[in-house]
Amino acid sequence: MPLGPQPRGRRGTVEKPYSPLNLRLVLAVFGLVVCTGLAVFLFRAGWTVPAWLMVAWAAVAVIDIVVVQLRRRARARAEGGRHHSLFE
Repeated sequence: MPLGPQPRGRRGTVEKPYSPLNLRLVLAVFGLVVCTGLAVFLFRAGWTVPAWLMVAWAAVAVIDIVVVQLRRRARARAEGGRHHSLFE
């Protein structure tokens, strides 16, 4: 990876970095999928307390996804009304 300025077409700069909301969204979706899968597995294995903990973490991931989407929409309005897809 070469050191220096960002590649052409990137919106961030050293003084004003690009928002990491897209990465946060991907990580929240990943957490939701993993926690939901583990919760199902733990419920089937009969471990109810850890399963409920995974359900709670999945709920936190859902809340994070909603917050990130609201912030992405606010950023889009501030930048002139551009609409973003879920993972853009």
